[in-house]
Amino acid sequence: MEFQNKNRDGSVRVGIPPSGLPAGQAGARGLLTVVGAGPGDVELITLKAIKALQSANVVLYDSLVDTELLEYAPQAEFIFVGKRRGCYSYQQEQINELIVSRAKSHGHVVRLKGGDPFVFGRGSEEMEYASANGLQVAMVPGISSCLSVPAAQNIPVTKRGSAESFWVITGTTKEHKLSNDVRLAAKSSATVVILMGMSKLPQIVELFKKEGKSETPIAIIQNGTRANEKVGVGTISSIEKEVEKQELANPAIIIIGEVVRHRQAVLDLQGVADAGGLLVGLRRNLEPEFKPTRSKKTLQVLPKSFVYGSK
Repeated sequence: MEFQNKNRDGSVRVGIPPSGLPAGQAGARGLLTVVGAGPGDVELITLKAIKALQSANVVLYDSLVDTELLEYAPQAEFIFVGKRRGCYSYQQEQINELIVSRAKSHGHVVRLKGGDPFVFGRGSEEMEYASANGLQVAMVPGISSCLSVPAAQNIPVTKRGSAESFWVITGTTKEHKLSNDVRLAAKSSATVVILMGMSKLPQIVELFKKEGKSETPIAIIQNGTRANEKVGVGTISSIEKEVEKQELANPAIIIIGEVVRHRQAVLDLQGVADAGGLLVGLRRNLEPEFKPTRSKKTLQVLPKSFVYGSK
C-alpha cells in the first residue's frame, strides 16, 4: 500500500505513514523519509519531522543530529552513520545499501540529517538510490543552518541598504578543493555564507583581500544554536587571529558581509554584553519565558491530533 495524506484542497499526495505502524507494515516496497533535523537546537525541529520520527521503524542519523531527538522515535532501531573525529562509520555507498535493506526488512526508514537535507546534505542522492531500488520516498525539509545559525546570532543574510542577495557555498568540494564559487562571490556585494570551509579559511581570506575587502566584516559560528556555541567576529584581515584566540573549529559556518555589523548594533541597542563572542544576556533572559520544559514523556508522544495522517 501507499501512504496518502490530503492537501487542504482535497487532493491526495503520497506521504509519511501514520504513527504507530508495526514493523514491516510500511508497505511491501518499504519507505524512506529523508528528514531535516534543523541546525542543532532540539527545539528547532519541525512538527512534520517529529511525526516522521514517531512512525519510524529505523532511524539512520548523522553526527550533527542531537541524539535527544531520537526520543521522538520510541519504537525505532537507531543506527549512527555519521563521521566522528574525521572517520566515517559508513561510506555513502554503504549508507545507501543500509537504507534499502532496512526499509525492505523493517518498513519505514527515517534518514535524519542536520539542517536541511537538500542543502549540501546528499539527501537527494539517497532518495534517488532508494527510488531506483523500489522504495517509496518522502522528504521533510529542515531549518537550514545557513540561515538560522546567523539569525540566532542576530546576523541577517539580507538587509536593506547592506545586502540585496546572498550566496550559500560549500567550502570544500568533492575533490577536497575550495569551490570556485567563493572566488566569484568575493567579487560581489552579496552576503557570503560558507559551509564546511574552516580548513580553507586562509584561502578564503586571501581571495577577499585580493578584491580589496580586507576590512569587510566576517563572523564564524561554531556549533550554532547549541549550548556550546562559540562565535568569532572580526574583519577579513583580523579573523584568523580571532579564530586562534577563540579556538574555533568545525562544525562552523562562515558569514562574510556588511550584515555582520547588525549583530553588534542590536547588542549595543539592547545593552547586552558580548562575552567571548556569546550573547550572554539577551538569550538567557528570553529563555525562561519562551522555552518550555521538556520531559522524556512529552518527547516520545504527541497528542493524537499532531500525528501525521490522523484525524
